[in-house]
Order: sequence, then structure tokens, then C-alpha cells
Amino acid sequence: MGLSKSFQLVLFIVFGLLIFRIFTVENNEVQQQGEIARVNYQQYVQTIDQWQGSGEALYQLMSEKFSFQFFQYIDKTDNNNNFTHGSLLRPAGDFASEIFNIELGHVQNFPDGRLQVRLDTASVLSASFDDLQQTATLLIIAYVSLMLLFALLMQLHRRRIKYAAEYISHIPDLSFLAIEKSRFPGVLRPLGNTLEICRSQLKLNLDRVRKENEQLTKAAYQDPVSGFSTRQRFTQHIEAISKTDKQQYGVLIVVKAAELASINQLHGRAAGDDYLAKLATCIRKSLANLGMSECFRISSGDFAIFIDNISLKEGERFLEHLKRHLDEYAQTTKSDSIAHAGMVPYQQGNEPLALMALADTAVSVAQTMGPNRYYQLEKLSGSEQISTEHWKITIDDLINRRSIKFYQQPIQPCNNATEVYRELLARFYNVEGKHLPTTTVIAMAERYGMSVELDKMIVTQTIKVLSENPSISGHMGVNISASSAHQDGFTMWLKDILTKNRGTAARLVFELNESGMQTNLESSHNFVNEIHKAGAKVAIERFGLGFTSFKFFREVRPDFIKLDSSYSDNIEQDNNNKFFVRMIVDIAKRISIRVIATGVEKQDEKLTLEKLLVDGMQGYYIAKPELLLNKQ
Repeated sequence: MGLSKSFQLVLFIVFGLLIFRIFTVENNEVQQQGEIARVNYQQYVQTIDQWQGSGEALYQLMSEKFSFQFFQYIDKTDNNNNFTHGSLLRPAGDFASEIFNIELGHVQNFPDGRLQVRLDTASVLSASFDDLQQTATLLIIAYVSLMLLFALLMQLHRRRIKYAAEYISHIPDLSFLAIEKSRFPGVLRPLGNTLEICRSQLKLNLDRVRKENEQLTKAAYQDPVSGFSTRQRFTQHIEAISKTDKQQYGVLIVVKAAELASINQLHGRAAGDDYLAKLATCIRKSLANLGMSECFRISSGDFAIFIDNISLKEGERFLEHLKRHLDEYAQTTKSDSIAHAGMVPYQQGNEPLALMALADTAVSVAQTMGPNRYYQLEKLSGSEQISTEHWKITIDDLINRRSIKFYQQPIQPCNNATEVYRELLARFYNVEGKHLPTTTVIAMAERYGMSVELDKMIVTQTIKVLSENPSISGHMGVNISASSAHQDGFTMWLKDILTKNRGTAARLVFELNESGMQTNLESSHNFVNEIHKAGAKVAIERFGLGFTSFKFFREVRPDFIKLDSSYSDNIEQDNNNKFFVRMIVDIAKRISIRVIATGVEKQDEKLTLEKLLVDGMQGYYIAKPELLLNKQ
């Protein structure tokens, strides 16, 4: 209930109680006066209690002292002496007697008759009723006056509050007009002062808030590792180029840090971030004195650079500088390769997807040419088809020459009863003997339908290395493509070669990516069955990223599952990851599937995973990959 209605209710109750109190006092007075009148009458009647005669004569005698509302005398023997005056009913309009409700009746027996009277109450009621009427009138007038005064004050109050509310409602519009403090007198003065303070503070802090928002916006669109803008900014930039009507041209360079996955695996995620940060530094140094440029990190290991108002020939200076800086960086780290770059021209109106496809093609060509190489495509159509042949020829050549080396990374068992293995990591080389990025080779082989032949070469070389090197003991994990595993021809070939090499087959664990295996669970289940028949085992790597991971327990039934490294990252602080790993371990143990945690890079991660009862752990903290020595 609002203040106005509450005040009205309180005022009504107060005045009602006052009137009721006055009525009570006057009513008591009336009752006392009535009792006095009754006593006086009774005393008088006692003086004539032996009356004999007519009732009219008795009425005339008593009327000299009393006023009657009703008078009736009934003679016991002579009806002629009977006399009646007035009525027992109250006169119409006698409001006073209805309010005070007093009756002055009396019955008296005489020797010859019976007298019944009701005294007139006018003399008793008139004074009290007049007092009550006057007092009530004054109270009602006072009540109405107070109500009108309160209504007027409330109207003024509402106007002031409405002014304050309208002022506050315009604050989000950044409207900071001066406060009319004269509108807030009395008890509202603190409100006016507060609004004035609020106005001045908001006005003073507006610039600070705007600056902070600009800084937050910049932070949200800036990659913390490289310091470049994020992919969202890149998307906005390239779309702006495609939609602008102004004359605009330049070059787009895509730099692919193809060694990121290898560095993360060989040296850990911290080393991977340091690698990207130093690669970004190389890009910045190469851009010196080349005019306006925009740099973006568009994926985990890919960068995009726009250089405005230069041609491909002028942009080649950037590529030369970049290669020199990359080569210097590679020498300091003793790495085979740091990154590859592809450059294409752009102008206003270019389709973003087509431009990026062309740049990606240029990078792909550069990757076939050796470490830290670059390539540029001069046209936006036609010549980009050449890149397909570059990769086909490169992959076909390394398959024919069997240009592969293996690194090994052990998996540490968490208890002596658990049998695990070492993972073999493949490294590929081109005809010049220069290292090719493993991730790109495998991706291109799948893109151009050459993954089966590549996987056959990997398996053949693995069996050859193990057969020719008796000193290499234990089980070995071999990575093959899920797309190859889903082809019946490859599965039959693999089963046949494993059957011919039973001793070596028993030492092999074939690792396949979970997301690839999920595309065809029936073929995945068939592959696992055939491999088991040949005596080898199967591991599902990067487990836990798909939406149907639990189907592997029921339908595929591998021997090992290797949790994705994201579950190990800071798992000691992540309760969600702990819950997931604990659940996976519990289910896997029930059906004799071993769980291996990957990407373990800190002691806290190792200790937490041990408490979660995983069967094995792999990562930079456990053991670094090392070159597998053999007789090749």
C-alpha cells in the first residue's frame, strides 16, 4: 500500500476513533441523565401512590412536572376513568433517540388502577446530541481539510519525484543537465544532493569508462600469445575488403606454423606458445618499412598478413626477409623448419573464401619445397590448380622412396601390472632430404586420396624396423588414418601382412583418431575385429572430443583409449575434467579397456591423474620423443 493510501487510512481510523470516543462519553452522559430522570419520576409517583380518580385528571396532574411520550391509565372497575396519551413507538425523525437508544418507561399500580408511562427523552437527549453533532461536524471538517491539504502536498511531492525519475531515466542517454535543487526542499533535499553528486560523478567518470571499454575491446580481439588481432577481426577485415567500393589493392600472406603440433608433443604446450610468440616476432621484423599492414592469428598455428598498396613483386621483399628471420630462428632452436608462407594479391571486391582458398594453396605449394619456404600465386584463377600436382608428386615420391624416420615417445604405466607401449611418431622428407610438416602431409594425403598408400608405407616400414632391429623391444604404437581403416581393401591387406609377421604383429598397437572412427562405427568395429584376429591391438586417440564417445565401449571395443590432451591440461584445478576422467576410467575398467592420459606436462597433472587411476600417462613431463635408432 502506498504512502497516500496509508495516510488516508490512518487519518480515517484516528478521526473515527475520536468520534467514537466522543459518542461514548455523550452516551454515558445521556444514560446518567436518563437514570436521574427515572429516579425523580419514581420518587414523585411514590407521593401519589394512593391516587383515585380518572386517568385524565392524573395525566393533567403529572404533566405539570413531567413530559410524556406515552401515558396510559387503566381503571380496574370503571372504564370511564381510563385514559391514553401518545404512543410507545418513537416519533419519526427522532434521530437522537435512535443514536443513544434510551427508554424511560415505568409501570405503577394504584388502588383502583394501573399506570404505564414512557417519559419523553427530548430533555435528556437534546444537550448531548447537540454536543455530539457539533463535535462530529468539527472533526469531519478537520478531516476533510487535512485530506485536501495532504492531497495538495502529495501532488507537489509526486511532481518532484516524477522530475527525479525522469532525470534518472535519461542518464543512460548520457544526458547530464543541471539538477534543479529547488525542487527538492525539506525531506527531499538529500535526494536532490544525491542526484547532483551522481550527475557530477557520472560526467567525470564517463571518459574513464570509455577508455576502459576501448581497452577491454582491444583485449577481447587481441591474441595473447602473438599480440596479433584475432580471427574475428580478420573476418571483419576481409569482408570489408570484399564489400568496399573504394580502390584498394595489396597482398595477402598466410603463414602456417606447421611445426606447432610437433613442438607441443616434443616439448610441451609452453614451448609451443613460445614458438608462436617468436614466429610473430619474425613476422613483425619482416614487416618493417613496408607500409600499412594488418596481422591476424586466424587459427592455432596460422597467421594472415595484409599489406596494403604493394604488388606481388614488392611483397616478395617481405617473404625474403621472413625466410631469413625464420632460418635464423631455426638455427638457434636446431629445428628442421619453422613455418611456410604463401602470398596472393587482393583487391576490392574479392570473394573472401576464394581469396583464402588461393592463399592456402600457395602455402601448400611452399610446404612441398622444404623448410621455411614461400610461394606466391600471381593470378586469382587458373594457376592455383597446379598446387594439387605439387602435393601429389611430393607424397607419391616420399612413398616410393620410403622417406620416413621414426621418433618414439614412451607411455608410462601407472602400476606394474599394466602393459602399455611406446608411440612411434613419423617424420617425412622430400626428394632434397628436407623435412616436410607431418600434419600437412597426412592432411594432404587424405585430401587427394593417397592416405591408404601412405599408411601402407608406414606399416611396412614399422614392421621392417622392428624385424631388423632385435634390440628394439616392447610394444609400439603406429598411427594410421581412420579413412584407411574404413576401407575393406586396406583392412584385408593389413590383416594379411600382420598374419605373415605374427611375431611383430603381436607387438603393434594401431592408433586411430576418434572423430574419424565415429564416421562409420560398423567399419570401425570390423577393423578392430580383424586386427585382433591378426594378433595386434587398437588404440583410439584424442578420445573424449566426440559426442558419441561411449559408443566405442559398446560397439568398437578397442584395447586402449588415449584421452585428448585437453583433459590433462590443469586437471588438478578442473573438477569437470576430473569427473569425466573418473567416469571414463570406471566404465573402461569394467570391460578391460586401458585408459591412457596424454599431454601430461606438470607434476600436479601427473599426481592428479594417478589418483584418478588411469592406466598410463604420456607427455613432455613423462618422457620426450627421441629418434628411433635403426639400420635404415
